[in-house]
Amino acid sequence: MLARKEIFPNVIELNYQAGELLGCNVYLIFEGNEWLLIDIGFDETVQDYIDVIRNIDFPLANCKTLIATHADVDHIQGLAKAKQILGTTVTSHPLAVKALESGDKLQTFAEIALQDIHLDMPPVKIEHQIKDGDILTVGKLELEVWHTPGHTNSQLSFRMGDLLFSGDNIYRDGCVGAIDAHHGSDIPDFIKSLERIRHSDVKWLLPSHGPIFRKDDAQLDKTIARLNGYLHMADFGTCAVDWPLMDEWEDEIVKGVLPK
Repeated sequence: MLARKEIFPNVIELNYQAGELLGCNVYLIFEGNEWLLIDIGFDETVQDYIDVIRNIDFPLANCKTLIATHADVDHIQGLAKAKQILGTTVTSHPLAVKALESGDKLQTFAEIALQDIHLDMPPVKIEHQIKDGDILTVGKLELEVWHTPGHTNSQLSFRMGDLLFSGDNIYRDGCVGAIDAHHGSDIPDFIKSLERIRHSDVKWLLPSHGPIFRKDDAQLDKTIARLNGYLHMADFGTCAVDWPLMDEWEDEIVKGVLPK
């Protein structure tokens, strides 16, 4: 058996544990004999993650549930396979259920024809639905469920003490999860979710991609300001709430203003 590399007490990130980048961040949270996983990644890496779990001596039968932070293929394509291997349940926000249970390729980003992305999206039954304010238990540990929409409408985060498993809300470089109209992104909701994180007293953010990092309020302020700008930019199409240039153009037309 290999030594467990806990990044915080009772928390293991499986890419870090493996010593190689296999996919999205997969967090194993444990207490006593009970454990669960937050996300699972692509189907092709499920067995790699399972092997890591075996090698650090976690009985597979003790997995309480598999949590989908949201319904994106890079986080959840492997759910059906992992569920079968572990004999456990799957947990998600209610707004992710339809896409997960139907294997919706468009909503999950498994099918993006113009970028030649054509991935399988195995449907999976969701046994447990969770919403903002719910409490998940792992042994004696408690995880508070936060609904943090914006990247997707089903995005979940989980607070455990001064840790926040923050999904695709923000990364160490200040970037955020993809904003795309076909994906159901919502910029005003995204801003509210980031403001919730900004004003919380959590100390560490454990994102779904990239390194874990200390919450940096100044960085969050910059990111929130940037997204506020997105609200008024044609770059973001129907995800923007308006395009001020069109108001200026209309005013110039009415006044007969000519190009200068």
